Amino acid sequence: MALAGLSAIFLFEMLDNSILNVALPTIGRELHASTTALQWVTGSYSVIFGGLMLLFGAIADRFGRRRVMLIGLVLLAVASAATAFVTTAEQLIAVRAVMGIAAAMTTPGSMALAFRLFDQESLRVRAITLISTVGLVGLAIGPTVGGLVLAIAPWQVLLLINVPIAMLAFIDIRTGIGADDPAELHRDPLDVPGALLATATIVLALITPTAFINDGAGSWIPWALLVAAVVAAVLFVMRERTAVHPLLDLELIARPLVSSGLAFKAAAGLGTAGLGYLVTLQLQLAWGWPPALAALGMLPQVVVLLALGPFVNPFVTRVGITRAAWMSASAVVAGLAVYALLNSFGYVFVAIALALVAAGLRVVGVVAAINILNGLPKNRTTIGAALTDTTTEVANGVGIAVTGTLLAALFSGSIASSDWSPAQSMQFETAATIGGLLITGLAAALVVFGFVRSRHAVPADAEPADVAA
Repeated sequence: MALAGLSAIFLFEMLDNSILNVALPTIGRELHASTTALQWVTGSYSVIFGGLMLLFGAIADRFGRRRVMLIGLVLLAVASAATAFVTTAEQLIAVRAVMGIAAAMTTPGSMALAFRLFDQESLRVRAITLISTVGLVGLAIGPTVGGLVLAIAPWQVLLLINVPIAMLAFIDIRTGIGADDPAELHRDPLDVPGALLATATIVLALITPTAFINDGAGSWIPWALLVAAVVAAVLFVMRERTAVHPLLDLELIARPLVSSGLAFKAAAGLGTAGLGYLVTLQLQLAWGWPPALAALGMLPQVVVLLALGPFVNPFVTRVGITRAAWMSASAVVAGLAVYALLNSFGYVFVAIALALVAAGLRVVGVVAAINILNGLPKNRTTIGAALTDTTTEVANGVGIAVTGTLLAALFSGSIASSDWSPAQSMQFETAATIGGLLITGLAAALVVFGFVRSRHAVPADAEPADVAA
């Protein structure tokens, strides 16, 4: 029951944006959304989710992981049901933001509880592999299911599906996981200023690129946002370095296992979000494929994610968990490079890119998370899980922001229009190439950094006891 509930939470996290991406053109037409608004239909969820993850991870450590999770699941069900009443893009963005809050309340505790349910690393790998398999299946089938549903039902159904998922998770967690033990909860004061600064930094960093496109470099607004983001980041670091009870102990992030794992997770997040956003728009708008056919076009991702499941554990056992992390992250970079350089030469290269990214994601999603939690003291696994998911969501937001902003800058007219001119198709190909190369370079830099750091990795259990204390 416990693993079923935790798997359902991860299913929602991974299914959410993937199932919605295929509906973006339809949503744009029906809600008369601009390119920027369409970008924030998915981006608002990622920004809020990533921005609040650390805060709710800290709250769960103090007030109970199970309790916070159950409250978040109720909020998720209510917000998802509200989709049925959405009539404007602004309303949909607001609903997506509330769903991001619910996800931030539920996700951090799920990975930490799965990690703490078992003492043996082999069982932890199997448990987290099971949970991630359910989530990655959701990620894989999301576009396909979304396209098929759009052929027979309105797009709102794609978000209403979260209601039964939330109900299932609520029942399983309430039944299968015992109440929180007060002895296992923190009594340290909550670092509210640190949480506010962290959230502000993430939100401002993701809004700034769009502001440069919408208002232009000659306007004071984007420059003010950029300065505010830098100031917030500096103040956050200063706060965490001086606070008696910091929201996030920066020394923990500096540990090789933790920093390398975060780098690999960030690379995978960039690749998944950026590639999914561009491929969905390319198949439906640039190439004119109907939603159902575009959904089938995502099948290479589905096939690879499902087919590689039985081989994950043998691969990790053979090469070791650290090598498996950087090798799988490198596969994501290779897939991004294939798309960036060859997407205009036909679908076969898009399919290869999807397969490579899926192959890398299938492994790195498990091993990088375990490495991060292995690198932390036992009493910091919840905030570690929150940090892991925060990194992924911020990377997803950055991937969408980078590709969406470039597309808005280089594409003339409304991207949601059904009939593109040859010039617009060329503009999209240019934006896809530049955007693909940019996220490929960013992901590659992260993988190199992670590889270098992983060579100095030491498990937390091998470090002096006073560090963990």
